[in-house]
Amino acid sequence: MTQASTRDMLKRSALTVLDRGGAVRGFVNIGRNQPLPHRIKRHMEYHTHGSYWLMHFFSNPKTTSVLMEQLKLDVRVIRCNVVKVADTLNKMVHVDTKL
Repeated sequence: MTQASTRDMLKRSALTVLDRGGAVRGFVNIGRNQPLPHRIKRHMEYHTHGSYWLMHFFSNPKTTSVLMEQLKLDVRVIRCNVVKVADTLNKMVHVDTKL
Protein backbone atom coordinates (compact mmCIF):
# COMPACT_ATOMS: atom_id res chain seq x y z
CA MET A 1 0.00 0.00 0.00
CA THR A 2 1.36 3.41 -0.93
CA GLN A 3 1.88 6.24 1.51
CA ALA A 4 -0.90 8.29 -0.11
CA SER A 5 -3.30 5.35 0.18
CA THR A 6 -2.43 4.89 3.86
CA ARG A 7 -2.84 8.61 4.52
CA ASP A 8 -6.27 8.56 2.84
CA MET A 9 -7.41 5.59 4.93
CA LEU A 10 -6.18 7.17 8.18
CA LYS A 11 -7.86 10.47 7.33
CA ARG A 12 -11.15 8.76 6.48
CA SER A 13 -11.05 6.73 9.71
CA ALA A 14 -10.35 9.85 11.79
CA LEU A 15 -13.14 11.79 10.08
CA THR A 16 -15.56 8.95 10.81
CA VAL A 17 -14.81 9.28 14.52
CA LEU A 18 -14.81 13.09 14.52
CA ASP A 19 -18.07 13.40 12.55
CA ARG A 20 -19.86 11.28 15.13
CA GLY A 21 -18.72 13.30 18.16
CA GLY A 22 -15.60 11.33 19.08
CA ALA A 23 -12.02 12.51 19.52
CA VAL A 24 -8.85 11.16 17.92
CA ARG A 25 -5.89 11.09 20.27
CA GLY A 26 -3.24 10.05 17.75
CA PHE A 27 -1.82 7.53 15.31
CA VAL A 28 1.07 5.10 15.68
CA ASN A 29 2.77 3.52 12.67
CA ILE A 30 4.01 0.11 13.79
CA GLY A 31 5.59 -0.88 10.50
CA ARG A 32 5.21 -0.96 6.75
CA ASN A 33 5.39 -4.12 4.65
CA GLN A 34 5.87 -6.43 7.64
CA PRO A 35 5.42 -10.20 7.30
CA LEU A 36 2.09 -11.39 8.66
CA PRO A 37 2.05 -14.19 11.28
CA HIS A 38 0.44 -16.48 8.71
CA ARG A 39 -1.00 -16.28 5.21
CA ILE A 40 -4.37 -14.50 5.28
CA LYS A 41 -7.08 -14.66 2.64
CA ARG A 42 -9.10 -11.46 2.36
CA HIS A 43 -11.06 -9.97 -0.54
CA MET A 44 -10.39 -13.10 -2.63
CA GLU A 45 -6.58 -12.71 -2.38
CA TYR A 46 -3.87 -14.25 -0.22
CA HIS A 47 -1.64 -11.84 1.73
CA THR A 48 1.72 -12.52 3.35
CA HIS A 49 2.82 -8.93 4.15
CA GLY A 50 1.00 -5.89 5.50
CA SER A 51 1.31 -2.56 7.28
CA TYR A 52 0.36 -2.16 10.92
CA TRP A 53 -1.02 1.03 12.47
CA LEU A 54 -2.92 2.07 15.58
CA MET A 55 -5.44 4.85 16.07
CA HIS A 56 -6.11 5.96 19.65
CA PHE A 57 -9.59 7.48 19.86
CA PHE A 58 -12.50 8.16 22.20
CA SER A 59 -16.05 7.46 21.00
CA ASN A 60 -19.31 5.80 21.81
CA PRO A 61 -19.95 2.13 20.88
CA LYS A 62 -22.09 3.04 17.85
CA THR A 63 -19.21 5.01 16.31
CA THR A 64 -16.90 2.07 16.88
CA SER A 65 -19.32 -0.23 15.06
CA VAL A 66 -19.58 2.17 12.11
CA LEU A 67 -15.78 2.45 11.93
CA MET A 68 -15.33 -1.33 12.00
CA GLU A 69 -17.88 -1.84 9.20
CA GLN A 70 -16.17 0.85 7.14
CA LEU A 71 -12.74 -0.77 7.57
CA LYS A 72 -14.04 -4.28 6.85
CA LEU A 73 -15.44 -3.13 3.50
CA ASP A 74 -12.20 -1.37 2.50
CA VAL A 75 -10.15 -3.58 0.15
CA ARG A 76 -6.90 -2.09 1.52
CA VAL A 77 -7.60 -3.53 4.99
CA ILE A 78 -6.74 -7.18 5.64
CA ARG A 79 -7.85 -7.30 9.27
CA CYS A 80 -9.00 -4.72 11.83
CA ASN A 81 -9.65 -4.83 15.54
CA VAL A 82 -10.79 -2.49 18.33
CA VAL A 83 -9.51 -2.79 21.90
CA LYS A 84 -11.32 -1.04 24.73
CA VAL A 85 -8.80 0.65 27.00
CA ALA A 86 -11.08 2.17 29.67
CA ASP A 87 -14.74 2.88 30.44
CA THR A 88 -14.19 6.58 31.08
CA LEU A 89 -11.49 9.13 30.37
CA ASN A 90 -10.70 9.32 34.11
CA LYS A 91 -9.72 5.63 34.20
CA MET A 92 -7.47 5.84 31.14
CA VAL A 93 -3.85 4.93 31.84
CA HIS A 94 -1.33 7.19 30.17
CA VAL A 95 1.02 5.49 27.72
CA ASP A 96 4.08 6.76 29.62
CA THR A 97 2.80 5.44 32.97
CA LYS A 98 4.23 2.11 34.11
CA LEU A 99 1.82 -0.28 35.78
